[in-house]
Amino acid sequence: MFRQATRSRLSFPSRTVRGLPSLQAAPLSRTIVTKKYTVEHEIVQFDDETHTGVVSITDHAQSSLGDVVFVELPTVGSQVTQGDQIGAVESVKAASDIYAPVSGEVLEVNERLNTEPGLLNRSPEDEGWLCRIKLSTPSEVDSLLTLEAYKETFES
Repeated sequence: MFRQATRSRLSFPSRTVRGLPSLQAAPLSRTIVTKKYTVEHEIVQFDDETHTGVVSITDHAQSSLGDVVFVELPTVGSQVTQGDQIGAVESVKAASDIYAPVSGEVLEVNERLNTEPGLLNRSPEDEGWLCRIKLSTPSEVDSLLTLEAYKETFES
């Protein structure tokens, strides 16, 4: 009986993390995913094991923009530097540039945004992710804001 219980606990199937591209969550994995913010309203979800970050805009940014009608995404394979403009978002109210929260190579972009730009309104931090970047300088994540510090930038 003990052997059976132990066996069932150790054979967990992997599952895809909802809304994030090509990331796997393994139950016994020690990967740490850190979510950090910029004052320009971008988010990066950084995986310390793979040194990749998924970039999106904050819920506050999408609500300020209004209904998004067009998203310009970076080019896969391009090298970006922290703070560089990597794309743009156009809405019925305004247009806004998107800046790289970290430096590295763009590995993947969310092609769904080309035909469904409203994903940024419905799910900005989940299904509406913008791109995935392989960080060239992972320590840059440390210079970004925590959620509390980010909120202070627009709530005061």
